[in-house]
Amino acid sequence: MNTDPVIIVEGKNDKSRLRRVLSPEIEILCTFGTLNSEKLDQLYKKVRDKQVYLFMDNDSSGKRIRSGLRDLFPESEHIYTRRGYAGVEGTPEEYLIQQLEKAGLEEYILYPANP
Repeated sequence: MNTDPVIIVEGKNDKSRLRRVLSPEIEILCTFGTLNSEKLDQLYKKVRDKQVYLFMDNDSSGKRIRSGLRDLFPESEHIYTRRGYAGVEGTPEEYLIQQLEKAGLEEYILYPANP
């Protein structure tokens, strides 16, 4: 069984932003801003029994998507970006890393090399 966690984000820019600080073992799935029953079904099938992390933008759309996914994955962990950042994709890497550490994902973080 694959026990590597899954992070669900809204869009591909969020995914590429996180990919810069996370190792390839973590799967990052996108909702692409929509949550219909077909999309929810696809996500549920992909995730199965993995640990799910929800990392949405701190705006009305992100909150709506988080709410829908919370119902589908009641055991999920929630990761938040700070209000004022331009979503997950606009969050500075240092802050992303802090939030991922808070969520207990240290073993998957690709820390920047110290100059």
